[in-house]
Amino acid sequence: MTDLFAHLWLGFSVALSPWNLLICLVGCLLGTLIGVLPGIGPTATVAMLMPITFYLTPVSAMIMLAGVYYGSQYGGSTTAILVNIPGEASSVVTCLDGYAMALQGRAGSALAVAALASFFAGTVTTIAIAVAGPPLARIALLFHSADYVSVMILGLVCAMVLAHGSLLKASGMIVLGIFFGLVGTDVNTGVARYTFGIPDLYDGIGFVPVAMGMFGVAEIILNLEETQGRDLITKEINRLWPTRDDFRLAWPATVRGTLIGLGLGILPGSGATVGSFAGYSLEKKVARDPSRFGKGAVEGVAGPESANNAAAQANFIPMLSLGLPANALMAMMIGALMIHGITPGPMVIEKQPVLFWGLVASMWIGNLMLVIINLPLIGIWVKLLQIPYRYLFPAILLFCCIGVYSLNNSIVEVAFMAFFGVLGYFLKKLECEPAPLLLGLILGPMLEENFRRAMIVSGGDLTVFVTRPISLSLLVFSTLLLMAVVVPAIRKGREIAFQE
Repeated sequence: MTDLFAHLWLGFSVALSPWNLLICLVGCLLGTLIGVLPGIGPTATVAMLMPITFYLTPVSAMIMLAGVYYGSQYGGSTTAILVNIPGEASSVVTCLDGYAMALQGRAGSALAVAALASFFAGTVTTIAIAVAGPPLARIALLFHSADYVSVMILGLVCAMVLAHGSLLKASGMIVLGIFFGLVGTDVNTGVARYTFGIPDLYDGIGFVPVAMGMFGVAEIILNLEETQGRDLITKEINRLWPTRDDFRLAWPATVRGTLIGLGLGILPGSGATVGSFAGYSLEKKVARDPSRFGKGAVEGVAGPESANNAAAQANFIPMLSLGLPANALMAMMIGALMIHGITPGPMVIEKQPVLFWGLVASMWIGNLMLVIINLPLIGIWVKLLQIPYRYLFPAILLFCCIGVYSLNNSIVEVAFMAFFGVLGYFLKKLECEPAPLLLGLILGPMLEENFRRAMIVSGGDLTVFVTRPISLSLLVFSTLLLMAVVVPAIRKGREIAFQE
């Protein structure tokens, strides 16, 4: 316990420096802004900001990017409540009761409940990261190459299982991502592979052009196809503080949402969206009168909002402790560390204590900033929603091009971004999620490296993956998880075929 307080003291001394406070505020404001504006998203924003992190210290870069991520969860709830448009996918369920509350003249209460529930969830999750991170890292130090292979297989299986839509499409995207990750120079032999004689591919396909293309350019193309009206709340927001009854109903839902979001956020492949839907479903099941939901139930705002913020921040636990990205955005966080020459994994906490504890402390500071800045800025966010998208997308596209070019001064990488943007557009049209592809791109080279290392150590004996207890346990869990999804799908297909 003494060590924990000493580490937190170090973290707050780093996070409270004037520069890092400013960086945290910038990240939180940007996160709120992109959460408010539908069609941009934190993943695309983090991809666009990646080149900027090259000019920051590792801790400042992570503080800013983390602020963008959890800040977007706050902003998404604002549009969901006021305009019935979820700024983020994780705020979809908040529309159901948040907008209903706004129509009843309770928009202020709904916004305050969302902000306070998010702050509580962020505080609890920050404590969980501080407490659970170092022990997990110490356990991870017991892992050998074979165990890391099994950990990454588990991460990829979770990404498949938790992806929306077809399991077959998700697995195909992961395989495609792994293939793109293999492009470049073979680490062991020094031989170029799958480069087609293009010198820019000798170092592999960079994750920044891929991320900007798949999540930035593709989103722009899709958003230009869609036009939707926005019915702004015309009633004046007089009350910004919840009533006593609102508090009585909201706090148990906030606690439950925080716990379920924390649990789901640790799982690889999970995220804020899964947490918010699970939080809403739980509240509807435990409610005495489920018919209230969808008609302005305050628990329908508190539950999912606390769950999505807890899940968003809990994603940092496997990323910082094990070097395992829970989703595409965490994969980009790992990429940001790699830009600074830091290998993600259990040694980060031991060798980079300023980075780990500074980031942990900044999360609590950032959550406090978000509560303070969000409620007074509601009027500004509503005005921003009235800006036509045709004025926004050229600036976003220009920023993407400048960011990718400035990273290596390579026009070829800008072309790669355009290629992956078009590819991402067609993949989304085919209802294939891009997130598993990015996870495959990041984990593919790591998976190959650890697999080869395990083969060298074991003398080419494949049984090493089942003779080591840690590896065997992880592989068994991965198999059971996959079977839990595949078997019911097969049975359902057979029932449909039998009925026909």
